[in-house]
Amino acid sequence: MKLDPIDLRLIDDWQRGFPLVPRPYAMLAQALEVSEDEVIGRFRRLIEAGVVSRIGPVFRPHVLGWSTLAAVAVPAERLDAVARLVSAYPEVNHNYEREHAYNLWFVVTASTRQRVSAVLAEIGRVAGTEPLDLPMLEDFHIDLGFRLRRTASDRRVPPHLHPAGPTADTETLRARLEPQDYALAAALEGGIGLERLPYAPLAAACGLSEAAFRARLRHLLELGVIRRFGVVVRHRELGYRANAMVVWDVPDARVSEVGRRLAEQPAVTLCYRRPRRPPHWPYNLFTMLHGRDRTAVLDELARLRRGLGFEDLDCHPLFSRRCFKQCGARYGVVERAA
Repeated sequence: MKLDPIDLRLIDDWQRGFPLVPRPYAMLAQALEVSEDEVIGRFRRLIEAGVVSRIGPVFRPHVLGWSTLAAVAVPAERLDAVARLVSAYPEVNHNYEREHAYNLWFVVTASTRQRVSAVLAEIGRVAGTEPLDLPMLEDFHIDLGFRLRRTASDRRVPPHLHPAGPTADTETLRARLEPQDYALAAALEGGIGLERLPYAPLAAACGLSEAAFRARLRHLLELGVIRRFGVVVRHRELGYRANAMVVWDVPDARVSEVGRRLAEQPAVTLCYRRPRRPPHWPYNLFTMLHGRDRTAVLDELARLRRGLGFEDLDCHPLFSRRCFKQCGARYGVVERAA
C-alpha cells in the first residue's frame, strides 16, 4: 500500500498519546486539517490493508496476567501442522518461524503462570519436544512504538512519543488493579472502533460511563500498566520485511548495563532480558532489529557492535521466515479466568 504524507503522520505521530477524548478522530483531523470522516476512512483502509493492526493499548507484561516467550524445535516436514495447532490457542498471540534449530517461536499470555505452563506442556506433547520457556526478567525497551520517519542520528521525537517514566514493580501494580480493569482490558483487546464516539460502546460493555472508562484508561497509563495507547503497526506490511531477533550471551554482571545501552539505540525496537536455559540455550539478552532487507539488518547489527564496543559479546540474529499469527494479547481470556 502506497502511503501519502497524511497516512504517515497518522501512523507515525499517534503510536503513543492517542487522544482520550470523546471524539479522538476529530482531534486528529483538526491537527491534520482534514475532516473527521477522512481520518476514520484512512484508518479503515490502513487496517484493511494490514498496515495497522489496531488502535489501542499495549500492556506491561506480567501485570494483568502472565506471559512468556517460548520456542520449540520442529522437523521441517511437521512445522506447518504444529504451527497451526500452536496458533489455535487463544493464549498465543505471536507465532513465528525463525532461522534456528529452535524454529518456532511464540508468545503465551494467560491469567496465571500455571496456565501458561499448562499450555506449554500441551504444545510440547504436540511438538514432541519440551519448549524453551523464557519469561521476561528485565525490560529495557518494550513496545514503545515503531517510528517510520527515523534515522540513526535523529532523536527529535514528538512529546507524546517519549517512553513512559519508571513505574512500580509488577506486584505493586497488580495490587492496585480493580476488577473493572480486567474488564477494560478485555474490551480493548481488539482496539477501539472506527466511529466518531469509539469509547462509548466499550464503556457500556464494562458497565461504566464513557467519562469513567476514559478516566480509568488514563489512570492505567499513568500507572504504567499500559505502556502506550495508540496505533499498533505491522512491520512487514510497511516494507520492513527483514525481522531479526538478535540474541546475546552477555556476562550476567554486565547484562543490565548492556541492555540499557542497546535500548538507547534508535534502530533497536525491543530490548529485554530473559533466562538462559543450559545446555541448549546460552543467551540472556534479546533485541529486535527491523530492516527492509537482510543486508540492512546485518549492517545495523555490525554498526551497533562496533559503535558500542560490544564486538566481544557473542550474538546471533534469528531472522523470521514466516509469521503464522500476530495479534494483541487476549485479555478476555485473562479476565474470564481471573
